Amino acid sequence: MNTINLIEAINQALVYELSNDPTVVVFGEDVGINGGVFRATTNLQMQFGKERVFDTPLAENMIAGLAIGMATQGLKPVAEIQFMGFIYAAIDQIISHASRLRNRTRGRLSCPIVIRTPFGAGIHAPEHHSESTEAIFAHIPGLRVVVPSSPARAYGLLLAAIRDVDPVIFLEPTRLYRLAKQEVPDTGDALPLDVCFILRTGKDITLVSWGAMIHETLKVAEYLSTIGIEAEVIDVATLKPLDIKTILNSVERTGRCVIVHEATKTCGVGAEIAALLAEFGLTFLLAPIQRVTAFDVIVPLSKLEHYYLPTEERIIQAVKKAMEFT
Repeated sequence: MNTINLIEAINQALVYELSNDPTVVVFGEDVGINGGVFRATTNLQMQFGKERVFDTPLAENMIAGLAIGMATQGLKPVAEIQFMGFIYAAIDQIISHASRLRNRTRGRLSCPIVIRTPFGAGIHAPEHHSESTEAIFAHIPGLRVVVPSSPARAYGLLLAAIRDVDPVIFLEPTRLYRLAKQEVPDTGDALPLDVCFILRTGKDITLVSWGAMIHETLKVAEYLSTIGIEAEVIDVATLKPLDIKTILNSVERTGRCVIVHEATKTCGVGAEIAALLAEFGLTFLLAPIQRVTAFDVIVPLSKLEHYYLPTEERIIQAVKKAMEFT
């Protein structure tokens, strides 16, 4: 069995679906000949030909519109936007058409598209290459928003996203692309969408995160265990629809919650989770919900990235603050 990193897991999932479903097509800027800026689509055009894996002009609005049109004609497009900061040009197509197609046609048409894009800071890139604006898409009815945090989850969730009958925004944390490897069987088994994954069980506090910040969150949980605090770690994975039941069940057991995300604080997905916990779980909360996030500023240049991103120390301080309440 191959031990692969997250970017290789993305490629493995694409190969599997292209091999087993003739309606799947892959396209975007530089995805064909060059294999994409991070090489997620390397060798796909050589394997499956230029009709199924092809390059597009630098025109994100056109890429999204093309995907929607293909979806209405029975294809399953997987479109790549080179960086999340470039996706805003495609928002008109995604929000005005892709998210509404099923409703607009009263169920006659669906829109089985996947829009993949790298996102997040930590690779020393400029602001448009480092943004985490997932809350924009999580706010839109009709869209799924999925964020893998490991090679195995990237493989299984991408398979599920491609097979889904509705549009999926698939956000790939660039900082995790080559950070770690794990064994990922190429069996074609999809992971479930719309559910959280409990990565570590604990009785004292619930740590909720997704994407690249899962890495720091798990490291914090390991440290906390050495000082007598057992933390439960939840990977949200699907930001929309949100599996709040799993989070609520965990917080009911622990009584405390720290939410960690890379996106800016105001109106982030963490705020929605906190609101739902307050709405449905107030009676079993033992302490105020803590949020550890990026600051409400544009992503800075690389010399300031380590100040901008949530750190292990900030997460630990939030946990200690929550544990002060008895």
